[in-house]
Amino acid sequence: MTNPFLRTALITGAVIAVVNIVFASLGYGLPNLPWWFYAAQLLLLPAMLLPMRYFPQASVTPDYLRRAGLFALGWAVPYAIYKFAHDVLSPVFSPGASLVGYVVTVALFSLIFAAVRRPGAGGRR
Repeated sequence: MTNPFLRTALITGAVIAVVNIVFASLGYGLPNLPWWFYAAQLLLLPAMLLPMRYFPQASVTPDYLRRAGLFALGWAVPYAIYKFAHDVLSPVFSPGASLVGYVVTVALFSLIFAAVRRPGAGGRR
């Protein structure tokens, strides 16, 4: 695997999957996690491949809202898999509350990333 872009996407997807399994096992116990939860974590590998191209593009986009939108697109699918797979394990799962939490988190993180990762910000010190 010589392509750093591909390697970064796969490693990031694997790390997110492991973190989700660890957090879910702390909350519900590893033996209690259903098979579909593990299968959903495998979806993170391809889910990181397509949106990963948005991050470099967002880092060079001068317009703040457009940059935030690109960051939101980059995290939308992987975070949806992470969040909804974990949320649905709860016996008091509420699809509406989970969706609202998802949208708010993606919006906040994209706005924060857009503010921190603006073009030329790394060179000015």
